[in-house]
Amino acid sequence: MTDNQPLLGNSPAFRRVLHAAQMVAHTDATVLLLGASGTGKELLARAIHRDSPRASRPFVAINCAGIPEGLIESELFGYRKGAFTGASQDSPGHVQAAAGGTLLLDEISELPLPNQAKLLRFLESRECQSVGQRGIDAVDVRVIAATNRDLRAGVDQGRFRADLYYRLCVVPLELPSLRERGEDILPLIDHFLSTAAAEHGVPIPAFSTAARRALRSYPWPGNVRELRNLCVRMAILFPGRQLEVDNLPLEIRRGPAQSPAWTFELPAAGINLQELEVAVIRQALALAGGNKSRAARLLGLSRDTLLYRLQKYLIGI
Repeated sequence: MTDNQPLLGNSPAFRRVLHAAQMVAHTDATVLLLGASGTGKELLARAIHRDSPRASRPFVAINCAGIPEGLIESELFGYRKGAFTGASQDSPGHVQAAAGGTLLLDEISELPLPNQAKLLRFLESRECQSVGQRGIDAVDVRVIAATNRDLRAGVDQGRFRADLYYRLCVVPLELPSLRERGEDILPLIDHFLSTAAAEHGVPIPAFSTAARRALRSYPWPGNVRELRNLCVRMAILFPGRQLEVDNLPLEIRRGPAQSPAWTFELPAAGINLQELEVAVIRQALALAGGNKSRAARLLGLSRDTLLYRLQKYLIGI
């Protein structure tokens, strides 16, 4: 899979996702892309489309969080002239624009409940009705959804329809965060520096050994997007130079938070893993003074994943 921004990486976790994506690309199965912001979900969706039999047809991406609630239906399914004030002519929606190709529904977790029902109906029948239209149109389109949230937790909390979740979750693919792809960081840096220098017409800078060590140990909360943006900034501000640790942003220069080294030895009698997880979550909440976002960071989890576990184990409820 290649692109203007290729999906680069040789870490086992990343290669497993790419392999699964290549397998599903040749089918029409609905795909649910999961992973934190900046991990490359849209790039993977484009790669799946490009490797599919639909590659010559349109790829249309829509950000469900970026459309006002009152306009979502008309944006998705279009509208007919006179359907509402200001509708001076027929307008196709994103679904019709993607006919024959692929529709990416990004940030699907932000779709309001009333619109979730209409999307479910379309997914089940592949038929849609524009606002103000009497008839129904059949549309052949492959759907890929993406989210950085825990949709299963959203179902449990009543924020996301269970039937829509199961309809979308035919083939779930979860992109690993960059901190789970440690061996990919330095090759990605070299690629992004080279690309940024070429795009902006400047000599390629290079990081010193110490700077590369600092970059390798940084946890990259913004994932690949944060890494790419840093490389662009460095190429523009320090063209052709050797970049030292002092040239790096403060949060990277500080390095990872220091904590005492510790090991865990499994007792011969074994443990109750659920009880251990509950105990660790309670400790994280205590250390964070009850702040769930901070507790999630201490545990290396997203806030939504922690909230799901709190509800699952009835912690603090």
